[in-house]
Amino acid sequence: MDLTGHNGGRPPRRISSRTRLGVPALAATSLLTSRGAAVLAAQSPTPVTVALDWYPNANHAGLFLAVERDLFTEAGLDVEIYTPADPTTVLQTVGAGRDTFGISYQTDVLLARAQGVPVVSVAALVQHPLLSVMSLEERGISRPADLVGEVVGYPGIPSQEAFLATMLEADGATLNDIELVNVGFDLLPAVISGRVAAVMGAYWTHETILAEQEGYPVSIMRVEEWDVPDYYELVLVASEETIANQAAMIDTFTETMRQGYQAAIADPEAALDALVDASPDLERDVEARGLDLLIPVWTDGVTAFGVQEAERWNAYAMWMKDRDLIPDGLDVDAAWTADFLPAASATPVASPAATPID
Repeated sequence: MDLTGHNGGRPPRRISSRTRLGVPALAATSLLTSRGAAVLAAQSPTPVTVALDWYPNANHAGLFLAVERDLFTEAGLDVEIYTPADPTTVLQTVGAGRDTFGISYQTDVLLARAQGVPVVSVAALVQHPLLSVMSLEERGISRPADLVGEVVGYPGIPSQEAFLATMLEADGATLNDIELVNVGFDLLPAVISGRVAAVMGAYWTHETILAEQEGYPVSIMRVEEWDVPDYYELVLVASEETIANQAAMIDTFTETMRQGYQAAIADPEAALDALVDASPDLERDVEARGLDLLIPVWTDGVTAFGVQEAERWNAYAMWMKDRDLIPDGLDVDAAWTADFLPAASATPVASPAATPID
């Protein structure tokens, strides 16, 4: 799988809406879902597991705030959020029914579908790519052509190699004009040490913050600014079987998750508190800056948190097909659904503006 994150060697951490307070969850009487239907909650809460793509971070703040405020409990759901020991297995465990939901990447969902894994994106958590090419500011790299003749590191992920090829070609160069080396996920050390001139795969909401906190100003080139189609960085996935048999539960979960993220947008400090409570070893300053950058991206250009659209899925899948990442015959429509959140419209929600890193 095309893992764009990693768990940083941290042990799995499990947070449950039922056990967080050490008391049984209270069943709710009803919840108005995104379909406008009242779903009666069972007397016994419905167990739900959510496998994260990485250790808890600012991207997950809305989920943890929903847990902190008992929104899932009140909706009749006993939600357990955890980081798998190997986050590359999220789509397999969801597809096999061992996890109810998972957080993954649009790229990986399409790759998994091509391999017969029956997973479906039910909501978009991040409306735009977070991946970038990062270099030290002192290098003066501001466009892909500036990489010609340089050593560039990346995590060894085929799709990220395709991103870099697309960016270079958009600026009159090719992969043959650079030396590409696999540095794993040691992206920041590779740049700071001078081992490479730049790295593909850095999140402009994470590694860039770490670099500047260590006293290394950086420059970034966002992938979608250089001919890589705009795509959803993170998505919430469920299995085809869960969608077929538990649609009301998915409605309830996605609507409650949306409420959690809207609450995080309205009160970032509360969201940060919930996140750090769930994972005390996080660096609060890093996550605070990340949250500031992410909040606008959660809802940019759409009517509500979670919205995803056919145009985005089709354009990105076409690019993946052109780059031989997925087969021509892949059914893209089967990889996602808009059934569980408000539909897209021409009137987007207002999002606060982020402070640029570079």
